[in-house]
Amino acid sequence: MRRRRFLTGAAVAGGAAALHPLGDRADAEADAVPAQPAGLVAAGRDFPKVGGNLGNHNHSTLAQVNRHNVHRLGGAWHVNLEGGSTSSAQQSTVVAQDGVLYVQTTQQNVFAIDGRTGAVKWRTNVGSEPTNMRGVGLGDGLVFTTSGANIVYALDQETGAVVWQRELLIPGEGDPGCDPQNGQCGGNRGGLAGAIVYWDGLIYVGTEGSTAGARGRAYALDARTGEVAWTFWGPPGPGEYGNDTWEGDTWKTGGAVCWIHPGLDPELGLVYWTFGNPYPRTNGSTRAGTNLFANCLVAIEAKTGKRRWHFQSVHHDIWDYDGVMSPVLIDLRIEGRRRKVVVYGSKTGMYYILDRATGAPIHGMTERPVPQDPRQKTWPTQPFPGGEPFVHQGPRFDDSTRPVPYYRTGGIFTPFWDDATILFPGAGGGADWSHVSFSPHTGFVYVGYGLINSSYSDTNGGRVNTARPLGEYFSGGLVAVDPRTNRPVWRKEGDWSLAHGNGILSTAGRILFQGGPDGVLRAMDDRDGRELWSWQCGAGVHTSPVGYEIDGEQYIAVFAGGNGLPYPDIPKGDHLWAFRLGGTVRPAPAPTPPSKRNQIRTAAVTGETAHDTVTLGRIWDSAAGAPGATENIVAQNAMAPQHLTVPAGTTVTFVNPADNAHSHGAASFFEQVFNTGRLSPGQSHTHTFDRPGEYFYNDPVFPQSTGKIVVR
Repeated sequence: MRRRRFLTGAAVAGGAAALHPLGDRADAEADAVPAQPAGLVAAGRDFPKVGGNLGNHNHSTLAQVNRHNVHRLGGAWHVNLEGGSTSSAQQSTVVAQDGVLYVQTTQQNVFAIDGRTGAVKWRTNVGSEPTNMRGVGLGDGLVFTTSGANIVYALDQETGAVVWQRELLIPGEGDPGCDPQNGQCGGNRGGLAGAIVYWDGLIYVGTEGSTAGARGRAYALDARTGEVAWTFWGPPGPGEYGNDTWEGDTWKTGGAVCWIHPGLDPELGLVYWTFGNPYPRTNGSTRAGTNLFANCLVAIEAKTGKRRWHFQSVHHDIWDYDGVMSPVLIDLRIEGRRRKVVVYGSKTGMYYILDRATGAPIHGMTERPVPQDPRQKTWPTQPFPGGEPFVHQGPRFDDSTRPVPYYRTGGIFTPFWDDATILFPGAGGGADWSHVSFSPHTGFVYVGYGLINSSYSDTNGGRVNTARPLGEYFSGGLVAVDPRTNRPVWRKEGDWSLAHGNGILSTAGRILFQGGPDGVLRAMDDRDGRELWSWQCGAGVHTSPVGYEIDGEQYIAVFAGGNGLPYPDIPKGDHLWAFRLGGTVRPAPAPTPPSKRNQIRTAAVTGETAHDTVTLGRIWDSAAGAPGATENIVAQNAMAPQHLTVPAGTTVTFVNPADNAHSHGAASFFEQVFNTGRLSPGQSHTHTFDRPGEYFYNDPVFPQSTGKIVVR
C-alpha cells in the first residue's frame, strides 16, 4: 500500500518508526551521559549563540514547557521584520541574552527585539548587498555580524551603533596574506558566511564560494578592534601541510570553504571547523590527490590558528559530499570510559565520531575500496566509520529516492563521467547544513535528513549536468542517532526534506522543536518523535528554534523566512515568532507549500501554439513560438515545448525531426501512461490524453531531457 501511495504522488508515510525497542530505554540511557564540562554547559535562561553553546548542543535546560502542557503553547507575539516582504529567504537563527533577541535579515538589517513584547529596540543596516545571514555573535558588550560586502561589524549591544568594521577577502589591510598574484585570493574572492562565534576576546568568521573557485579560509579576529589574529587556509599553500595533496596549482582555486560556524572546546583550546568540497565540484580530472583540507574536520588551536589534527571524510570529492555542519562537542561515557568526542558528518548519511583531543575514531574507521574512474582521478578508498549510516546508501524503490527511469544509477561513491548518473545520498545529503541537537536526557543526537537523489556528471565541454533530476519526488524526516554506538535509534519519515537549515532544539521539558519547508513548526516527544503540537509560521522554517526565559516564564522563538533549497518554491517571508504557554496570538495563514516533486518551471505553452506537438531533441524558442532549429542532446529542456498544456481528449504528436542525428523518445514516469519507444529521425508517435492530470516524461536515450504535459 505504501508503494502505491508513493507512486500516485501521495505523501511518504509519516509517524515514528522504531529501529530498536525503546520502552524506558531513553530515560535509562540518560544515566550514561555525564555532566558536561563547564565550557560546554547547555543554554538556559539565555540562548547566547547560534547552537546554544560552544559545543553546538542546540539544547535548552528550560523545562516549564514540557510534554504534558506543550499543547497550550500559543503565540506570545509576532513581528514582520521587513514589513511583510516575501522576496528573500531567511537563514538567521535568533540568539537571546537578558531578555533581548538579536537577529539578522538577508536585507542586511540587524535587529534587537524585546523578547517579552516583540518591540524593536534598535535596527542597524550594514549594507545593500543581500547574502545569507545565519546569525550574530555576542561578546564584550558587542553584537558581531557580517555583511554581503564582506565586512565584519561590531555593534554596540545597547544601541546598535557601529563600534568598528573590518573588510575581509581583499588585498592589503584586513587580509594581509591575500595576494592575487600567487593565488592567495583564489579564482574568486568568495564571501563571508556562517554565524559568528565569540570566545575569550576573539571572534571566528568563515567563508563561502567553493562553486566559483574561491580559496577557502577561516578567520579569527580581535573582538575589540577587528584586527585579523590569524587565517587558516582551506587549501594549503606551498610549504604548508597538505599542499602536496593538490595537483599543480589547483590549490589556488581549490574551494574548501568553511561556510558554517565552528565548535569550540575552551578546556582543550581548540576550535573545530568543517571545510567544504573542492573545486571544480564534480570534475576531479585536473586536481589529483586527496585535496586537503576539503571535506575535512580540522581541529585548530583557537588562539594561534595552528592545525592540531584533521580528519577527511571524503577523499578527492566529486559528489559534493562535504560534511559542512556545526560540529557537536559532547562528553560521553562509552564502554565505561568518559570520552571527549566531536560528532562530524552529514551528507554521506554517516556520522564520524572522533576523539576531540586526537582525532582518533571512537567506533573505528575502515578505508574500503570504492568504484574507480581514472578520468576522474578518483581515490581508491573512502573511510567508513563503525556503527551504521542514518540513511540508506543508494536509491530505493519504496521511497522518494526511486530514480527517474533510464538514468545510470548507483550507490554512494559511484563515479561518473559523460552520462548523468543518479546517486543517493545526493549532493544535499542525507543531512546537510541544518543545526542538529544533542539531548543529555536521552544521549541522542537528532538530525533532519532528506531523501532526494542527485544526478552527477562531469561538466567540461558542455556535457550534461543535472543537479536534481526533473520530475523526481522529494521527502525526508528526522532521525535520532546514539553517538555511544553510532547507530540510529528511531526515525520519523514524512512529507518534507529537513536537511537545509531545519534546525532542531531539544529541551529539558523532553521536547524537540523543528520547522519545515511548509512553514509548520512542530513539537515532538524526544523519546520517539511523536508529534505533540504544531504551528503555522507563515513561511518555511529554515532556522533553529531557540529557548529563553524572562521573569521565570519560558519562551520559544523562531525566525521563519523560507529558503531556496532543496525546494525552489519554499514560501518566503520575515516572520519572527515567540511562543509561551497560554499565548493568544493566532497562527499565520498557511502559505502555498512547496511542490513535493522537482517541478518543471518553464512557462507553459498551449497546445494551440505548439500545434499539439512535442518536438524531441529541440529546445523551445519562446521568441519565435516554435521549436529551435538545432538538435540538443545535453540540456534538461530539449523537449519543445518542455511544458505543454492541452484540454482533455487532445491527441499529442511526439516527433523526432528528420534532420536530428540521434534517436529520441518520450516515456512517462512514474505513472507509465505512454511510451513512444525509440524514434529514429523522421519518426513520430501519437497519444491521446483522456484524463486531466500532470504527466512527466523523459527521453529514454538522453534521460536528463524531461518534459511535462498538463491536461486540463
